[in-house]
Amino acid sequence: MKKKVVAFISKIAPNAVVNYVYRQLINPQIRKLRESELGILNKSKKKIFEFRDFKIQTYKWEGGKEKILLIHGWEGQAANFSKIIEELIKRNFSVYAFDGPSHGFSSRGKTSLFEFTELVGVLIEKYEVSQLISHSFGGVVTTYSLFNNDLSIDKYALLTTPDKFSERINDVCESNGITNKVKYKLINHIEKELNIKVSSINVSDFVKKIDVNKAIIIHDRYDKVIPIEQSKNVYANWKACKFIEVEKTGHFGILKNDSVINLVIEFFQKQ
Repeated sequence: MKKKVVAFISKIAPNAVVNYVYRQLINPQIRKLRESELGILNKSKKKIFEFRDFKIQTYKWEGGKEKILLIHGWEGQAANFSKIIEELIKRNFSVYAFDGPSHGFSSRGKTSLFEFTELVGVLIEKYEVSQLISHSFGGVVTTYSLFNNDLSIDKYALLTTPDKFSERINDVCESNGITNKVKYKLINHIEKELNIKVSSINVSDFVKKIDVNKAIIIHDRYDKVIPIEQSKNVYANWKACKFIEVEKTGHFGILKNDSVINLVIEFFQKQ
């Protein structure tokens, strides 16, 4: 719906708008992949992993003993890491990745933060990995998973990360022209359907208690999707973390930027 239309309907039929936005939140869109992204998937060993009611598409690029798991963002998929994967392969890392529930080439269905979070924990244990790379919303599900599970991680690189789930809801409402009254109805609907308190989903709280030896957050100063202040607040609450601010990459371009990729490789190779 266009912003003005949503704003108008918010006044006359608030419940309809709440249901519409909630459906958007639990039904991620699938973005078309580039040829280079498809190409890197074709170099992997693909397997279907049965998880809840989903058939999860997983990928493995065989390398050495050092293993890394990649966690994509909301409405993203494993192939978004294509350039990073290529560089890790060159350096003899074994790389694992997956398309989240209702993402990429995994089966479709209603999904939320919680299925994604649970899956990350399951795959960390399944692949016995202690090194992670996440992008965007992948940072939320990964830190939440580490918070909820007794998992020990050696190194973790976050290429941007949101902080508070409430900020995500604020952004969605603002970008769609949703009034505050309807926003509060939406929050109540989310909390009832998912059995959570929206105010409790904060990466800056999770990182205070997770078992990660070394972490790094890299974020573009002018990121238009996730303001850099969100990553900075996570960093401020995470003793094991280093923060690097970059420019001229963009929210999605950060995954393909040579300088950023070099920083990530250096982080994992450094003793």
